[in-house]
Amino acid sequence: MTPPPTPTPTIYKIVLTGGPCGGKTTALARLSSYLRERGFEVGIAPEAFTLIMTNGINFDYYTSPGMSYRIQNSVMDLQMTLENSMCDILQQRIQDTRQGAVLICDRGLMDGSAYMSNGEWESLVKNREDVGSVVDLREQRYNAVFHLVTAADGAEEFYTLENNVVRTEGLEEARVQDAKTRTAWLGHPKMCVFDNSTDFEGKLERVVAAAANIVGLPSGLHRRSNGKFVLRSKPEFERFPVDVSYQVFDVEKVYLYDESMSTAAANDIQDGKDYFEYSFVRKRSYKKTNSSSSSGIACGLTTVRVDKKTGTETEVKRIISMREYNSSVKSRDMTRHIIKQTRISFFWKLQSFVVHIYHEPVSDLCLLYCQANDQPSNSIALPPFLDVDRAINDSEEDEKKYGAFSISKCE
Repeated sequence: MTPPPTPTPTIYKIVLTGGPCGGKTTALARLSSYLRERGFEVGIAPEAFTLIMTNGINFDYYTSPGMSYRIQNSVMDLQMTLENSMCDILQQRIQDTRQGAVLICDRGLMDGSAYMSNGEWESLVKNREDVGSVVDLREQRYNAVFHLVTAADGAEEFYTLENNVVRTEGLEEARVQDAKTRTAWLGHPKMCVFDNSTDFEGKLERVVAAAANIVGLPSGLHRRSNGKFVLRSKPEFERFPVDVSYQVFDVEKVYLYDESMSTAAANDIQDGKDYFEYSFVRKRSYKKTNSSSSSGIACGLTTVRVDKKTGTETEVKRIISMREYNSSVKSRDMTRHIIKQTRISFFWKLQSFVVHIYHEPVSDLCLLYCQANDQPSNSIALPPFLDVDRAINDSEEDEKKYGAFSISKCE
């Protein structure tokens, strides 16, 4: 399927990361082929650390004082240059083709934090003139982050050191490094974790399907209705296990006015169309974390297309600047409230969770979302430190009570 031409072609940036021997190299090849076959221009930003360590630099250098900081700073320099250069080339290309493009990054800028202490990493970011904050690195550069869990966690018989010359970790070291890498990206709004609950081919299929959703292609991967739960009460941080890192941030979600979205359109009866669309902008303001002192603001624009026959939703997301956000808010849909929430993101049992605590227009609602896709319905391991009431059903009644689009509507 070829993506339709668009007057403003987009470059999607997807990070492939994970622990040692997680399948990144194979996934990168599978993903790039899949996207090219469907008409996308695809660029690949290679892993900067591997480029450095396979060209004369070796691990003995780390015995020199301050070398870890120096190497990671150089890795960031090179990674930024590779990503920016590939984006420049792809941007020129899509101006001619009028098609979308995807830049697949073999690891991203936040990966370096998994190999440094929190203090070292924060010092590195603070001392760089080209970085505003950790939030800028994590959320304002990449549309999605795909974490492929190491084979050392769940597929131990397939773990090997033979296919990567810079890989030195044993099984336990690989598990520890995998967890550190996951934590490095904690807070990204589209952080997908691909575990080893299926065979490797199944893992690759999940990666491809998730990428299809990111770029607006149809796929068989859908967030399940039982990936959403009602909580009886707000989370208490004192009950979180000490080894569970979390990010806390405030969210402002503003639905935008669209002239074509009449009352009839909102009721799914747009003339001549088999779908309806709506858009919103979202601002995430970071306020607290138990793993770092990162702060900052990240903004995005989301367009949702709903198939009127099947009810299937397709989302297309774009990272925007604070200036673009403020400009968009001027065109807000006055028939809808601004949604205000506090959210808490964390990992539990190789699953990505986000708690939504509503403040406006309702204040007595607390929901739990699990980013669990295309897996058995009983596979979600719910966090025992949260007071879960029940799963949210895929019904009109629950959509009206718990769906943000419905909650936003002014009475």
